[in-house]
Amino acid sequence: MPEQLTSQEVNSKTDPSVAKQWDNDVSAEKKFEDFYGIADKLKIALLGTLREGTGPVHRSMAVAKRTGPDFLFLANAHSQKFNDIEKHPEAVTVTFQNSSTQDWVSVTGKAVTSSNDDPRIKEVWSKATSAWFGDLGDGVHTGKPEDPRMKLIEIQSKYISYWKAEVGALGFGKEVIGAIVTGGVANTGALREMKEDEIKQARSTDSSMSS
Repeated sequence: MPEQLTSQEVNSKTDPSVAKQWDNDVSAEKKFEDFYGIADKLKIALLGTLREGTGPVHRSMAVAKRTGPDFLFLANAHSQKFNDIEKHPEAVTVTFQNSSTQDWVSVTGKAVTSSNDDPRIKEVWSKATSAWFGDLGDGVHTGKPEDPRMKLIEIQSKYISYWKAEVGALGFGKEVIGAIVTGGVANTGALREMKEDEIKQARSTDSSMSS
């Protein structure tokens, strides 16, 4: 049910849509379980980098692999995002949103890039990958794992926040209409965050990915 707005929230300059959905009174295991569940259903993410003279730049990319709280992308070394990462490796984000449920994930982290001889390239490469690289016909730039343009971008998470819907589409509508009618604030899901200490612990228990 919608929760009433209080004068204390206004006077303290609190955003009630955040405060009333804040849900960190759950175990770390539960927080990461739900985070993995949302991210793993959404294979396409926006990878954000910081570009000199421009600011934040985002592009849609397929996740090659998630291990624990970290994400791996297979990318063309000739793309400008590698220049961005070289200059600002700790200003990288990964975001997801499920348009059906409105679940979303936001990850801030450090980017680490690999050389072409990283064995994980063969692990995550598929025939479909070559469609985004092309085959020059020179026996080198083939769009296959040995192609020197193939490199990995590993995002090592440092801060994670996400929102998980706790009502279906009908419940969402009822909550919003109820809030409008009563003057309350809609509460439709759980908003959570994980900071660096929790993430390090999850990495040690859940991750098999090595840089």
